[in-house]
Amino acid sequence: MTTSASTTGSASGSTAGPAIAPLTSLRVGGPARRLVVARTEDELVEAVLGADAAGEPLLLVGGGSNLLVADAGFEGTVVQVATTGVRLGSEDACGGAVVTAAAGERWDALVARAVAHGWSGVEALSGIPGTVGATPVQNVGAYGQDVSQTIATVRTLDRVTGRQRTFAGADLRFGYRTSRLKTERVALHGEHAESRYVVLDATFQLRLAGRSAPVAYAELARRLGVEVGERVPSADVRAAVLALREGKGMVWDEAHLHDHDTWSAGSFFTNPVLGPEGAAALPEGAPRYPAGTGEHGEPLVKTSAAWLIEHAGFGKGYGLPGPAALSTKHALALTNRGTARAADLLALAREVADGVRERCGVRIVNEPVLVGCSL
Repeated sequence: MTTSASTTGSASGSTAGPAIAPLTSLRVGGPARRLVVARTEDELVEAVLGADAAGEPLLLVGGGSNLLVADAGFEGTVVQVATTGVRLGSEDACGGAVVTAAAGERWDALVARAVAHGWSGVEALSGIPGTVGATPVQNVGAYGQDVSQTIATVRTLDRVTGRQRTFAGADLRFGYRTSRLKTERVALHGEHAESRYVVLDATFQLRLAGRSAPVAYAELARRLGVEVGERVPSADVRAAVLALREGKGMVWDEAHLHDHDTWSAGSFFTNPVLGPEGAAALPEGAPRYPAGTGEHGEPLVKTSAAWLIEHAGFGKGYGLPGPAALSTKHALALTNRGTARAADLLALAREVADGVRERCGVRIVNEPVLVGCSL
């Protein structure tokens, strides 16, 4: 294995280690004991297994767009996944385009490449920050699509065996913003459980259509001027989604860093999925969408966390002029106005979640991963 991965940090584990905040879109969080930038798969595997062998806690960071790290920092090894590489396995009318991307590849760059080549199935996921490796963990989704619809396989490092393991998409137990890669955890260092699997790459099977998958989200359909279920050029979907996301302050790139509404982790709370009793207790006018059935066959209903937040009295910009506030464009995003600490964001998140529970009777939960802290 190569040993050229960039490594910085303090061997003593002092608080003078490398900063984590610049690696995240929220730009908060204290120092790490050690930071390793893994640019190749060998470096990634070596860094993970090395930390495990040393008994050090491990934190993997891709694009950092789904992390809230405590002000105290992380007393362990942070591995920034910076692996690159995209390869086309096959491309034919029968099987579509089979495309494999390294875990560290930028997700939106892969979507842009798919649209440019006429491969459809991920166009509605345009503009989502972060890296390819995070997408199957969270079953990343937006505007009626999620990656479970196109993932063929995910190749991982199993931290228990130290060997590679490849999962078929059907074996990943995908659910709403979850998968077995997120839920299957193991206590390698004391009582603290960490993810068992580290994503090395993901393979997607995309249609050779040139036109989008059926438009499945009403807001997107309205933007495109079509009915739900219609297909349009994939490039039109990408352009419409990017415009919608920009209007909500959810395009995270160099051109938008001046806008503190983009200093967020995207949607901070997931949309609640409720059983019949919970759905019946929703406030009048709350959105209700069919969400399949529960483990006992009961019908499930998904509602809108953003609607609940605003209904509970937390409108866009709530918290201003404080250091942490709801986005002025989208009530579901908690933002750092430039000087916030993790504690400020957590206090705001608790206030919002408690208010929704008290006024709407629904518990909303965080979507970003909380490191060294909790709600």
